[in-house]
Amino acid sequence: MGVKGFVEGGIASIVAGCSTHPLDLIKVRMQLQGETHAPNPAVQTLRPALAFHTTTTTASSAIHMPPPPPSAAARVGPIATGIRIFQTEGVAALFSGVSATVLRQTLYSTTRMGLYDILKQKWTKEETKTMPLPRKIAAGLIAGGIGAVVGNPADVAMVRMQADGRLPLSQRRNYTSVIDAITRMSKQEGITSLWRGSSLTVNRAMLVTASQLASYDQIKEMILANGLMKDGLGTHVAASFSAGFVAAVASNPVDVIKTRVMNMKVEPGQKPPYAGALDCAMKTVKTEGPMALYKGFIPTISRQGPFTVVLFVTLEQVRKLLKDF
Repeated sequence: MGVKGFVEGGIASIVAGCSTHPLDLIKVRMQLQGETHAPNPAVQTLRPALAFHTTTTTASSAIHMPPPPPSAAARVGPIATGIRIFQTEGVAALFSGVSATVLRQTLYSTTRMGLYDILKQKWTKEETKTMPLPRKIAAGLIAGGIGAVVGNPADVAMVRMQADGRLPLSQRRNYTSVIDAITRMSKQEGITSLWRGSSLTVNRAMLVTASQLASYDQIKEMILANGLMKDGLGTHVAASFSAGFVAAVASNPVDVIKTRVMNMKVEPGQKPPYAGALDCAMKTVKTEGPMALYKGFIPTISRQGPFTVVLFVTLEQVRKLLKDF
């Protein structure tokens, strides 16, 4: 309990965040597809259909077929998105914003993991050595909310750095590092820009932490209590992947809105694309349909699953290494 929980959670979170960063970047790019104010939609790099099927496009023009609606052009899968990023921006682009990921995990995940561990120790029943599910959820909500407030500046920087490659060259921010991103945002847009979308970050973090940490502990306890497996790697992988799926389902809609609000470019003297989270949600559903809130779900679960597995497997190993400290 105490500092040890923060150290263990921080190490595991940084390892998990860095190892799954490319999947998170693909998720962000997919969540931004279909925005009505996206720059130069006709030449965005996330439309491989236009790049690889030029013959079909020419034929369609010859018979004057109407262009497809914006929502149809936005349906690009994670594999195609990843390949397109690799082809147009290079393999290094898959790790754009990784410095922000490290800072985010250091601030956000270290805080939430440490606080959850403290609350878990305090709220665990002495007679059963377990914590009831409602208390696990409450601990996750509290820890996630506080962690999100602490880590929001790094979260904004990470989203912008990941999304920069989809913009035309003339409009790219070209942040060199997470420190450069935070410094420039503070100078150009004000210190409050570092907490842009913070309400969404807090809501998402509360949902993710409550569903991820609570479900991992609950599923692990159920596996051990029913004698399905022993307390080892198999149990940790099964419980953590299940927890990752639960977290992805619960958080994806908020994550989509958070990504769009954080990434919006606000020009001096001009009206922002979104007035806030609710406005963004309404515009997204109106122009792209309700399923747009689950845009990027495949890469979300593809990232959330491995991230959660790496997180908890690493956490369990770090706990073993530090058990005597």
